[in-house]
Amino acid sequence: MEQITIVTGGSRGIGAATCRRLARDGHRVVVGYRSDEPAAQSVVDAVTAAGGTAIAVRADTADEQDVAALFATAAERLGPVTGLVNNAGVASELTRLADLKTEDLRRVMDINVIGAFLCAREAARVMTAGGAIVNVSSTAATLGSPGNYIHYAASKAAVDALTLGLAKELAADGIRVNGVAPGFVDTEIHQQSGDPDRATNVLSRIPVGRLGTPAEIAEAIAWLLSPASSYTTGATLRVAGGL
Repeated sequence: MEQITIVTGGSRGIGAATCRRLARDGHRVVVGYRSDEPAAQSVVDAVTAAGGTAIAVRADTADEQDVAALFATAAERLGPVTGLVNNAGVASELTRLADLKTEDLRRVMDINVIGAFLCAREAARVMTAGGAIVNVSSTAATLGSPGNYIHYAASKAAVDALTLGLAKELAADGIRVNGVAPGFVDTEIHQQSGDPDRATNVLSRIPVGRLGTPAEIAEAIAWLLSPASSYTTGATLRVAGGL
C-alpha cells in the first residue's frame, strides 16, 4: 500500500523533521501549515531534493472546513490518505492559572484539542485498513506544568485520551492510533512561553542532561507509522530523556 501521510504543523520543528523522516521511508507527504507558506515550501523542497514527494497545503486545523479540504486536497493530488501525524499545536506565555488570559486558553484548546479531534475525525472517515494515526502529545500531560501552563498540559491530556479511545474504536477497522509524548525539545515553541531562555533553564530537570531534537521525535513517529509497530495501538510513547 502506497503511504500518503498528512503532517499537520509540518512547516517547523517536530513537524518538519517528521516530514523529512517519513519521506525517507517512502511516504508521499502532505506538509500542513497554517500561515508560514515559505517555511512549508522549504520542507517540500528538502523532501523533493532528496528524491521524495511532498506538497504543502494551508489549513487551520481548528476549522472543520479547512480540515476537510486538507484531506480532500491530499487525496486529489497524491492519493488516498493512509497516515496522519496530528502535530499542530501551540503554547502561550508561562503563567499561573489565576493569571491566564481567556483568549490564550481558548486558542490553546482550539488548536491543541479541537484541531486534533477534527483531524482525527476526518482520518477516521477516510482511512481504510492499514491506516495509522500518530498524535503528538507532551510529557506535560502527566506532569501538569504547575506555574507554567496548566492549560497546555490539560490540552495534551485530552490528546492522550483521544489516542486511547480512538485506538479501541478503530481497531476492528484495521486502523492503528498511537501517540508520542516529547519532553523538552529544541524547537521554536519555547519562544511562545515569554521566556526565550526557557529551553536552557530546564536542563537540570532532564535526567539525560540535554534537550531532545526534532529528529529524535520524528524517529519515534516514523516507527509508529511503520509495519514494525503493527501490534502497537493505543500507546503513547514517551520520548523525553527520562523526564
